[in-house]
Amino acid sequence: MASRGGNSTTISLLLVNLVLYLIITIIASWAINHGIEDTHRKASGLRLPARLFPIYYPFGNMATGYVVILSLLAGVVGFTTSATGINNVAQWKASNLYAASSSALISWSLTLLAMGYLTISEF
Repeated sequence: MASRGGNSTTISLLLVNLVLYLIITIIASWAINHGIEDTHRKASGLRLPARLFPIYYPFGNMATGYVVILSLLAGVVGFTTSATGINNVAQWKASNLYAASSSALISWSLTLLAMGYLTISEF
């Protein structure tokens, strides 16, 4: 079958994507853990609007909490999408390739949302 030429290239790109999403997930998890541990001590002296968000970050601005949570969500979804995409590409059927591309599109849109390129109202 001559159309299987891109199979190894696709799988290698998905492996790179898997590692990058794993790194994003680890960094976002660390940031959430750091924010949770310092919230009680740092945010106790703040006025009411700053205390509404349950996690206070001593770094960044007030939007940091939302960016970190969206990054964690995009990292987990992207890691899962890459892992299942490797399985779908290894089978190399049309239906599996359609499933891999649609889940990759969802992962890509969540990544753009976490980076701030999209807003919720654009969906």
